[in-house]
Amino acid sequence: MTIAELAPQIQSGKISPVELVRQTLDRIAALQPKLNAYVTVTAEWALKQAQLEEQEIRAGRYRSRLHGIPFAAKDLFYTKGIRTTVGSKIFADFEPSYDAAAVDRLYQAGAILVGKAGLHEWAYGITSNNPHFGTIRNPWDPERIPGGSSGGSAAAVSAEMCHFSLGSDTGGSIRIPAAFCGVVGLKATFGRISRHGVFPLGFSLDHIGPFATTVEDAAFVYQTISGADSRDDSIVDRPVDAAVLTQHPRLTSKKVGVPRNFYFEKLHPDVEAATRKALTVFESLGASLVDIEVPDMEEYSAIARLILLAEASSVHARRLEERRQDFGDDVRSLLDQGRFILATDYLNAQRQRRHLAEKFRDLLSRVDVVATPAVSVPAPKIGQKTLQVGGEEQEVRIAVTRIPRALNLTGLPLLTLPCGFSSEGLPIGLQLIGSAFDEKQLLEIGHAYEQSTEWHKRRPPVAA
Repeated sequence: MTIAELAPQIQSGKISPVELVRQTLDRIAALQPKLNAYVTVTAEWALKQAQLEEQEIRAGRYRSRLHGIPFAAKDLFYTKGIRTTVGSKIFADFEPSYDAAAVDRLYQAGAILVGKAGLHEWAYGITSNNPHFGTIRNPWDPERIPGGSSGGSAAAVSAEMCHFSLGSDTGGSIRIPAAFCGVVGLKATFGRISRHGVFPLGFSLDHIGPFATTVEDAAFVYQTISGADSRDDSIVDRPVDAAVLTQHPRLTSKKVGVPRNFYFEKLHPDVEAATRKALTVFESLGASLVDIEVPDMEEYSAIARLILLAEASSVHARRLEERRQDFGDDVRSLLDQGRFILATDYLNAQRQRRHLAEKFRDLLSRVDVVATPAVSVPAPKIGQKTLQVGGEEQEVRIAVTRIPRALNLTGLPLLTLPCGFSSEGLPIGLQLIGSAFDEKQLLEIGHAYEQSTEWHKRRPPVAA
């Protein structure tokens, strides 16, 4: 059941939060050996919390649609008294003294944490093959990656090992796992959701957002965790408007921008076919498709990579000196590269990113959203180094991050949702790009598409 379906039954007492948490924990126990979606399962804590939440609901103090709902948090969200490893050996036993802002707001809403979801080491990678806590596997095919770095968060939602989860996105780390695992992922506008208590990867690129099985459920979570927070200097204090999600929505008068360059190049044929078919659904709902031209996204992807290399190395400079042997090979290699970025190159890259933001601001003044594939390819196999895309061999990391990476420079909100499956039965994701701080419209348009399709109702074989 979705959160939207569960909430009224929890409120009425027909469904017990204690039983719901028990079922979720049973599900985790059964699937964790197959998928390794969690680093830490908070079973005892969650059951105690469920009892308290059930008592409160029975006393007539129902707080929100998330009251009594089990969730997971990517293991870089600080949780008081619960270890937060950031997928690293160095933080393997770290227990924070406070909760991340997003986690605290979920607690206030009555949501129940059932575990800390696994991730790529230090959130710096797209496979979620973690050298310290094991490989996380895709519920649609356990021999394939779930994407990264929020791989455990997406896999847990996809396999119904929780009802929603929290993730972070620095260059695609919400959108890639959402696409590969067949769930909804929302990267909110930079400055919309507090990053207080979230371990950083790239200070100027990190974004926060939820995973869920439907756009409506993602909207509930987004609404709960968004808003002002004096503890985060990047927060912009603006009203958070609730999306109006009707049962049979129409998109009359809406304009959907379709890039004629870059985004539909170098695609797996199944990804292109699914995305093109998704565009016809928007038309059937009354929207107009508008051809647009985007800037040189290859160049901006290189700029985003340069900025992240420098910022990530800055975060880990001392640890890299003192505990170099405790980093995995792939992450250590990236951090070493970042140490050679010149300050002048970094500053110039930050100046250039403004041009991309301005160009997208102009594009989005002419259309309501921009629709693109979320990722160029379906999920690669675990350990796969290269793949064929558009008639050429590409490194997996490059192929997977080609579409998502540069958009973090803009700070714009991005929604990924299922739009089809490959010939091998792997999920394919659609990406919608919205205007800054207009998650409301983005969610409404995504919901309209979702209501007209059946993709979100499919469940992976491991969840059957």
